[in-house]
Amino acid sequence: MSLNSSEFKINVKYDSKDIYKLVVDYEFTRDGYTRYVAQIGHHGVKKYRTLKDLDLNILKAKVEAQVEIWDNQYEKKLEKESKEINRENAEDEDAEVKAIQKELQSILSNTLEVDDTVDWEYLKNFTKFNTPKPAKPSKPKFKTEQLQAPPQEPQKGQYEYHSKFWEKLLPGLLKKRMKQYSDNYVKDINSWEEKVERINKRNEALKNEYEVILKSYEEKLSLWNKSMEQYKKEENDFLEKQNAHNQKVDKLKQEYQDAKPNAIEEYCEIVLNNSDYSEFDFPKNFELEYVAENSTLIIEYLLPAIEDIPSIKEVKFIAAKNEIKKIPLSQSALNKLYDSVVYQLILRSIHEIFEADVIDSIKAVVFNGWVNHLDKSTGQTSKTCITSVHTTKEEFLAIELSAVDPKLCFKGLKGVASTKLNSMTAITPIIQIEKNDSRFTNSRDIIDSLEEGNNLASMDWEDFEHLIRELFHKEFSYNGGEVKVTQSSRDGGVDAIAFDPDPIRGGKIVIQAKRYTNVVGVSAVRDLYGTTLNEGASKGIIVTTSDYGPDAYNFAKGKPLTLLNGGNLLYLLEKHGYKARINLKEAKENRTN
Repeated sequence: MSLNSSEFKINVKYDSKDIYKLVVDYEFTRDGYTRYVAQIGHHGVKKYRTLKDLDLNILKAKVEAQVEIWDNQYEKKLEKESKEINRENAEDEDAEVKAIQKELQSILSNTLEVDDTVDWEYLKNFTKFNTPKPAKPSKPKFKTEQLQAPPQEPQKGQYEYHSKFWEKLLPGLLKKRMKQYSDNYVKDINSWEEKVERINKRNEALKNEYEVILKSYEEKLSLWNKSMEQYKKEENDFLEKQNAHNQKVDKLKQEYQDAKPNAIEEYCEIVLNNSDYSEFDFPKNFELEYVAENSTLIIEYLLPAIEDIPSIKEVKFIAAKNEIKKIPLSQSALNKLYDSVVYQLILRSIHEIFEADVIDSIKAVVFNGWVNHLDKSTGQTSKTCITSVHTTKEEFLAIELSAVDPKLCFKGLKGVASTKLNSMTAITPIIQIEKNDSRFTNSRDIIDSLEEGNNLASMDWEDFEHLIRELFHKEFSYNGGEVKVTQSSRDGGVDAIAFDPDPIRGGKIVIQAKRYTNVVGVSAVRDLYGTTLNEGASKGIIVTTSDYGPDAYNFAKGKPLTLLNGGNLLYLLEKHGYKARINLKEAKENRTN
């Protein structure tokens, strides 16, 4: 018999039923006394015992003493296992940390064995349309062999009685015989009709059942036809998009081979984005400008801040404390590593550009390194140019990059930087992305003369362009941006150009002003997109007093274009403290008169 658990409770260290085994029973001795028996076990140390005693409380004390011994053994086992696990984890983390540190020291050397030329075919999309094709339902077949043929109809002539000559002498017998034949015919014909009726009903049921199955098939076939139409549409859309993408790649390739500036910039962007920094994964943000007049590529690159550099030198396991300790680089070592990373990154980027320049369109590269960092003296984030270097292809290709000290190489190229890059000391870039344009004309102040009752749709078109310039000047000026109005006679579709100095989201922005009273069509937006590409701008903005058609909005999706309608324009004006109105009907009437 087993005792109730409430009668025998012991104190244990671990709260787990999976660790302990305890079964308490009793037996009788030869003298007739009751003796209690405890079968105990500890799965953690894989030990088991049977303890006995005449006194239940003494047995309980024995069990608790034994379990305490086993718990202590189990605790030591867990500690040993924990140490082993922590030791292994420390070794793994240490190996990972050392691999990262090795990668940081090999940023430049890792690219020297890589062919940085753009693989145009790799840029294309050759994936198969992997949506499963809808399965066509099978047309059910009617099994004619299931139909039963009706039995042959009894023929009346077969039931005519042919009397014998002597039966004529017995008319009563003859009549009886003839009636018997006639009755047999009636009986058989009735039986035949019943069989025919049963067979016809069964055959009709089979036909009706087939009709139901056939109707279900036709419904499934109709759904399948619709599914196939959708499938073919999706497949065609996929193939059209794929073909359009591949044609775009081919077009870019041809334009690059034709040495078109925009294509060269896009090609170089692909080259730098393809650069694999392996363990040191940081966002690659940069802006490019190709100056065709002197075959120079200007790179404005957002470098990683010193806080982005992995700073753990090694990971150790402290056995005495059973803990993992991460040992950081000293500040001087981190500063030295940061210098190395930045200079390697600069040389690597220039190397990749020159190596990938298969059409020999780039004679020189200017690399300006910017850092977005936290100024601990003010608590504000600031963007600072900390490195700038100009080098010709001839000069750079003469360098044996596998044997150089990155910092000394940078200095040898007459690069400009502070002695310690971690100080974030600002320097003036050797050359910056060009902001001067011969199309720019002097701007006029229009916005301050704007009154609340003015109808923007009736403004002089040139005044409207200057109004837009002033409005965007206020919008961009908070971070040092500037906006210039182009000459209307030769603006090439550009009414104003903004320059946002932000190295991440900024750059050159094309602005077009459309003082329209009718809906702006897709052609105007398409022209803006073409102008944005031709200008090498990062974004295009079109502003109108009216609105845009659905095609215009659809075309702008997924492109670096912003469409601002009359409502958006009034909101921007109000944001900067100006009120006006837009009345398209009034403007149309004024022009008619």
